Amino acid sequence: MAKYYDVHPDNPQPRTIGQIADSIRADALVAYPTDSCYALGCRLGSRDGIERIRTIRKLDDRHHFTLVCQDFAQLGQFVRIDNDVFRAIKASTPGSYTFILPATKEVPRMLQHPKKKTVGVRIPDHVVTQALLAELGEPLLSSTLLLPGEEEPMTQGWEIKDLLDHVLDGVVDSGDCGTEPTTVIDFSGGEAEIVRHGAGDTTRFE
Repeated sequence: MAKYYDVHPDNPQPRTIGQIADSIRADALVAYPTDSCYALGCRLGSRDGIERIRTIRKLDDRHHFTLVCQDFAQLGQFVRIDNDVFRAIKASTPGSYTFILPATKEVPRMLQHPKKKTVGVRIPDHVVTQALLAELGEPLLSSTLLLPGEEEPMTQGWEIKDLLDHVLDGVVDSGDCGTEPTTVIDFSGGEAEIVRHGAGDTTRFE
């Protein structure tokens, strides 16, 4: 049964954020809001969390998981970025973008694309997510909460709790968040390739 966390959208309660972070460190899988839509999140090295996300979303091993990072310094530990790509990403973060880049050795192999050795990274523009990332001190391993057969991600905390109570450990609710997933830009080949048009403006990458 998933624990329900009611978090203030503008002034997240430190005690509640601490409880959520502690549960994630203890291998919990949680649904949490971002600046684009809800996501599933667990700790970086959680093999159990990865398998549970794959099961909930019916994903294969070619799916790009995303490391949701607090800031650019943290993001830079997990992916390799040249100067041109650095400038493009820096100008677009924080925001509703996921960038696919070559992974560094800091990224567990089980998170990397099996052939490309790449991983998704993003820096969200969301008060509650940022508070949680600051408390954790490391990225959240995440995937959009888009259920099999559905065209749109889930957006309401209470609805997620009702539907996924038996497969999640926690649901973080801070009110409405977006319904549109992130824009996904693949920089692994050196040039920007728009993989998915989403909440982030693609103009600078076209």
